[in-house]
Amino acid sequence: MYIPSSFEVTEKEAIYDFMEKHSFAIVFSQKDNTPFATHLPLLLDRKEECLYGHMAKANPHWKEITNEILVVFNGAHTYISPSWYETNQAVPTWNYVAVHAYGKLELVEDNNQLAKILAESVNRYESSMPNPWNMDLVDPSFIDNLSKAVVGFKIQITKLEGKWKLSQNHSKERQERVINALELQGDENSKQIAQLMKMNLEQTGI
Repeated sequence: MYIPSSFEVTEKEAIYDFMEKHSFAIVFSQKDNTPFATHLPLLLDRKEECLYGHMAKANPHWKEITNEILVVFNGAHTYISPSWYETNQAVPTWNYVAVHAYGKLELVEDNNQLAKILAESVNRYESSMPNPWNMDLVDPSFIDNLSKAVVGFKIQITKLEGKWKLSQNHSKERQERVINALELQGDENSKQIAQLMKMNLEQTGI
């Protein structure tokens, strides 16, 4: 990923926080010498520095993942109008936050480990529900049959890239104008980017 130094994030914990918050990712690799992608929720193990997940066995993607893969985690993003800078020496752009994780994928062959991945995935996303569902509520034979239709995997992370493009290449005054304009937009992406820009200004002490 192209990352100018002013937008680069290298603090691992900040990147991990982002990956957990935006855990529905895109896994990219090559299939038949062409790019292939699968959209998947992934679990992060910070201690082991790896990602866990599963995909449908009918999905041909898992059969040909032999080289390094790329996993993209996307966050908030929004259009930035040059009119907000109050100058004619500017052009339109887009602010966004994203993480790229590179690694090697290994299939999970052990049924117990696959069951653990499935259970942890359910618990992760059900935890915020008012009446959380869990796999213990379902007939084990039903779960066993469904498990035969999926493939579990582990991705050992070899490289992380974080990019927070938040108008850091502009003056504090311009950044504040962008924040004010985004807050007036009203949509969720604009509000999130405005909040991230505020936090960045506070942290940098500009």
